[in-house]
Amino acid sequence: MLLASSAAAAQETPNPNAPTANPTGAVTATQARPPADPTPDANANPDPTTTDTGVGEGTDIVVTGIRAGLAKSADIKRRSTLIVDSVSAEDVGKLPDVSIADSLARIPGVTAQRLEGRDQRLSIRGLGPDFSTTLLNGREQVTVGDNRGVEYDQYPSEFFRNVNVYKSADASLIAAGISGTVDLRMLRPLDQSQRVFAINARGQMNGIDNLNPDSSRYGYRASATYVDKFADDTFGIAVGVSATQTPSQNERYNAWGYNGSGTAADPYRLSGAKPYVQSNELKRYGAVATLEWQPSDNFHSTFDALYSKFKETQVLRGIEFPLDGQARNADNPTGTVLSNTTVENGFLTAGTFSNVFAVQRNDYNRRDAENLSLGWNNDFTLGETTHFNVDASWSRATRTDFLLETNTGTGFAKSGLSDTVRVTQNGDGTFSFAPTLDYTNTSIFKLTDPQGWGNNGTQQVVQSGFLNQPKFKDDLKSLRASLNGEFEGSVVKGWEVGANYSRRKKTSEYTSFFLCPRGGGTNCTFASGTPTSANVPAEAQLNSNIPLTYLGIPAMLTLDPLYLYNNSLNAAFDGRPGSLVRDNTVTENVYTGYAKLTVDGEVSGKALKGALGVQAIYTDQSSDGQIAGLTGGVVTIAPANEGAKFWRVLPSATFSVELIDGGYVKLGASRTMVRPRLDQERVTQDVSISPGNIGVQPIAVNPVFSSNGGNTSLRPYQSTNVDVSLEKYFGSGGGYVALSGYFKKLDDFVNPATTIPFDFSPLLSALTPAQQAQAIANGQQIGTISRPDNSGRGDILGAEATLSLPFRMVTSALDGFGAFVTGNYTQSTIRYANNPDSITLPGLSKWTGSGTVFFEKWGFQARANYRYRSSFLAEVAGLSANPTFRTARAEAILDAQIGYEFQDGPLRGFSIMAQGKNLTDRPFITYNTGDRQQVIDYQRYGRDYYIGLTYKF
Repeated sequence: MLLASSAAAAQETPNPNAPTANPTGAVTATQARPPADPTPDANANPDPTTTDTGVGEGTDIVVTGIRAGLAKSADIKRRSTLIVDSVSAEDVGKLPDVSIADSLARIPGVTAQRLEGRDQRLSIRGLGPDFSTTLLNGREQVTVGDNRGVEYDQYPSEFFRNVNVYKSADASLIAAGISGTVDLRMLRPLDQSQRVFAINARGQMNGIDNLNPDSSRYGYRASATYVDKFADDTFGIAVGVSATQTPSQNERYNAWGYNGSGTAADPYRLSGAKPYVQSNELKRYGAVATLEWQPSDNFHSTFDALYSKFKETQVLRGIEFPLDGQARNADNPTGTVLSNTTVENGFLTAGTFSNVFAVQRNDYNRRDAENLSLGWNNDFTLGETTHFNVDASWSRATRTDFLLETNTGTGFAKSGLSDTVRVTQNGDGTFSFAPTLDYTNTSIFKLTDPQGWGNNGTQQVVQSGFLNQPKFKDDLKSLRASLNGEFEGSVVKGWEVGANYSRRKKTSEYTSFFLCPRGGGTNCTFASGTPTSANVPAEAQLNSNIPLTYLGIPAMLTLDPLYLYNNSLNAAFDGRPGSLVRDNTVTENVYTGYAKLTVDGEVSGKALKGALGVQAIYTDQSSDGQIAGLTGGVVTIAPANEGAKFWRVLPSATFSVELIDGGYVKLGASRTMVRPRLDQERVTQDVSISPGNIGVQPIAVNPVFSSNGGNTSLRPYQSTNVDVSLEKYFGSGGGYVALSGYFKKLDDFVNPATTIPFDFSPLLSALTPAQQAQAIANGQQIGTISRPDNSGRGDILGAEATLSLPFRMVTSALDGFGAFVTGNYTQSTIRYANNPDSITLPGLSKWTGSGTVFFEKWGFQARANYRYRSSFLAEVAGLSANPTFRTARAEAILDAQIGYEFQDGPLRGFSIMAQGKNLTDRPFITYNTGDRQQVIDYQRYGRDYYIGLTYKF
């Protein structure tokens, strides 16, 4: 109706700085922009530090730092027809926070989850990391994580000019997410007005002193960036290098869980706990290069390269206390005995457990990862208004983990001295422990399997330790071509058609080993004569035994786990079916074609911009792996390969109308999709055969054959989206107010565990002939498969509000002061077909908010940021490094910084800054759903302090 309106009038003269509706390919009157660039006009002003304050006509001031970053972000938001929020660098090589994730967590509707003390994973509009996609210069990225969600600490923040979060979709935005699309933007050297050479150096100190003697609380961060232009400004280069050593200390507590029903007679009781002290060190080295060449108005070529290598080490030491989970009864005569109890409101707040056989742990984890991203874009002008663009990219990530556990105890399988432990609940929900034994006494504690937990699937092993060595390789190649042009004399301003091919292949390999004392036996088995214990070697003992006083334990035995692994323990391959079937490869070949029309004109005297488009996506996905089963003590392995092919059609429409001067209404409607977790698409199956269930009633819950694994036929999550945003901008100084609403109708939502009947007749040969006949007579050749499927449905409804206010707009007396405040509310209803109760979405916080106040003038700079998120379902590492979900308690984080930049004299371009992160010292806490008393995880990271120096010339 708008296009047919007789009041519509096309703009006859194109504005060189006007944005297009295309987030990945804009064409101006002076030059073609590569389709990988979604913010072509973000640096169109040759002097971006000069802005109109909006106070009075012709009143210009020069701003830098915080205010310049806010002004750039506001300009990107204002010009885009999409609903977008951005974080822009305050200067070359200087994003406003410690990390990219820290910066993005200030954006409306975006929240970060802390892992190991760092903000790593993002949730957008109530949907977790698996529902968004991450782009680098408009190109989809792989990850060093277990699945698709990007861990943002792999990207050095110094390398990015701005980061955009697109919350509505466009046909030319390839691989858009359901919740949003994060696009990391490197700077373009030809957009810089002058040569820049910037050096940054920063020292870091963690507020918690060394928790382990073989760790440090001090770190550093250094980077250098060089940008220049040559050949009459037709060739530009931008290069950067960075090095980081980031420490963190973690007072860590983990509960096994809770027994009981919550009554006075049967109160909730702690089943066991693992208090640890953990010290981390992340070393990361990165390099980036951009080459940009535009010899004429008819050709523009850009090559980007980013390389990041990081190594993270963790040292964990603590004691695992089996408590009520090992209670004494007829089946467990050596279990614990509870006495001297205190019960409050159906919860055991204090008690004494006797006959406790604790497991001391000295663990070491190491992660080595590399990330390489290459992209080459070439734009050709064909005629006056037609452009042909070709973009090729390659993104590859590799990761290897070394997860080492070592155990000490008083004797094998509860045969040593037992302990009596007084357990008392603290005000934060954790428990303190008062043991009787001296846990530093090497005449009591040996290298052994204190609980006798070791079992290789067929017989007992002496598990004095365990080693997991997963490896991941994620590879994505993409080729894109597009053709775009303009119409003359029409409100339908432009057109674009294009195609994209991508091939993603993720390989996951898992290798694990039982570790046992040296001296005899085979494969660490007890029956073969493996020693059940060994003395702790003096060479493995560190100079001081660390205390666990934050949880009441005076001290524990402090050992070097790597020495034990290399000198005191044998390794036996873990050949259990569940371990073998984890190896898999998932491959996705995706063909995308798209077409769109852009609108740029006037309707009833109001400026209108927008786009109408559609994507058609063909997917050919497959997985290679193994099916493994255990029958009669024999492991059977068979290769497996399956796949699926399907189409999806995704229409989209976006419009932006400037109703009043600086006042916009933006509308978006689209159909989007995001692919399932890669581990859910695997073909692998872990088959269990239970001959003892033959004839056992009811046969539906006592299957002879059962299996657990992935589903190669999984389809992507899909969402029908409606977005609206009301935005009012106050001049171009970064001031604006925005109110947005969104609705998402979700279908094909992945249910992670659906049990369905399956005919296992081909496996009947694993049974004896008599068993086969009886199983067939009972119909028990039909078993169950547990796997993910697309049986979920639901919807999400939410609202966001943002206020960016330089206080000069209120009164000139407050020039230099300002505030940036955001708030978000989201509610969701997600249900699976086999469960009428709604589920909690991973990463969803109903309420989130962020507030920043700042002062910047005369070279001085000060800022404080406070962000809050209500409780949410967090993804954490579970048993054997497998991801698991737990409810995380609400948290509020305060960060602050203060600095000064010399404006004149010989020190011009030199600045110094002090920063503090997590000044509220908020711990990360998870608990059993519905009961905040039942704390599962407690991790206190402490405060981090930074001193930084920057010199730019």
